[in-house]
Amino acid sequence: MNIREKYEQFELEYLSENASKAILSKGRKVQEQKCEIRTDFQRDRDRILHSKAFRRLKHKTQVFLSPEGDHYRTRLTHTLEVSQISRTIARSLNLNEDLTEAIALGHDLGHTPFGHTGERILNKLYNGFKHNEQSLRVVDFLEIRNDKPGLNLTYEVRDGILNHPLGCEPSTLEGQIVSISDRIAYINHDIDDAVRGNIINKIPDKFLINLGSSHGNRINTMIMDVIQNSVNKNKIIMSDKIAELTTELRDFLFENVYYNKVAKSEEDKTMFIVEKIYEYYTKNFNSLPDFYLNVYNNNSFSKDEIIKDYIAGMTDRYAMKIFEELYIPKPWH
Repeated sequence: MNIREKYEQFELEYLSENASKAILSKGRKVQEQKCEIRTDFQRDRDRILHSKAFRRLKHKTQVFLSPEGDHYRTRLTHTLEVSQISRTIARSLNLNEDLTEAIALGHDLGHTPFGHTGERILNKLYNGFKHNEQSLRVVDFLEIRNDKPGLNLTYEVRDGILNHPLGCEPSTLEGQIVSISDRIAYINHDIDDAVRGNIINKIPDKFLINLGSSHGNRINTMIMDVIQNSVNKNKIIMSDKIAELTTELRDFLFENVYYNKVAKSEEDKTMFIVEKIYEYYTKNFNSLPDFYLNVYNNNSFSKDEIIKDYIAGMTDRYAMKIFEELYIPKPWH
C-alpha cells in the first residue's frame, strides 16, 4: 500500500460519513494515472496553486483600486483567507480538508481586473459574464498544463468552484463550506479595509455587541456558529440569529463601502478602460497576441468569447498597460 492509498484508507475510516472521499470521487473528464503520494483532491489543490491564473490574483483588486498602503487586501489575500476559514471549518466538522482547500484556492480564478466593477462592465459588454463561470472556464480550458488546455480537475472541485456564490448549491459539504467561508471572509476583511481607508469610522453597535468588537472576534463568532450548527448534519448552516446579523452586515457593507463615492471614485475610469479595450479588439481581433490566440488552437469559440477571456484574465496593471499602448499617444523619437 503506497502513501496515497494509506491516506485514502484514512479518509474512509476516520472522516465523517458525510465527507467527500477522494477514492469515491466522480473523477476527471480525462482519466489519469494515480499519484503515488497524493490523493486526487490534493493533486487538484496543487495544480491550482501552481497555475498562472492563481499567481495573477495578487495584482487583482478586491475592493480598493491600486491602494497606496501595503496592508489592503487583494484578490489573492482574499483567496488565502477563504482557504484558511474553510480549512478550519472542514477540520472541525471532520470533513475533507483537502477538497475544501482546493475549491477555496480556485473559486476566484475567473475574477476580472478592477474587482466587481470589472465584472459588471464585462457582463454588460459580453452579455452574461459571471466570475464563477469564468473560474470554471479557467481550470477547464484556459490554464495550460503540460501543453494541454485545462487542469483536468475532479468533478467535486469543479462543482465547488462553479457553485460558490450566494444562491448556488454545491453538491458537497466541502463546497458549501467554501461558499459560506467566502462570505465570512469578504464581509469582515472588506470592513477592515474600509476602516483603514477612512471610508467608514465604525460599524453599528448591534454588530459589535452580537458578533464581536474586533475583526478577529467577528470572524471567530461566525466560524464557531457554523461549526456548532453543522455538526453531524448534511448541510452547512449558521443559526438564524447569526445568519440574519451576517446578512445585515453584508447589506451595511454594500451601502456604505461598495457603493461609497470615495471607495468607488475611480470606478468610471476603470469601466472606461475595460470598455475601450473590448471595443478595440472587437474591431481589431487579429491584433490579439499570438501567444494568446494559440491557446484556442482553432477551437470553435466566438470572437466575443475570446476577447472576454483575454480581458477577464488581465491583472489591474496589465489592463492599464494595454489601454495605454492602445490609446495613449507615444512621444516621437
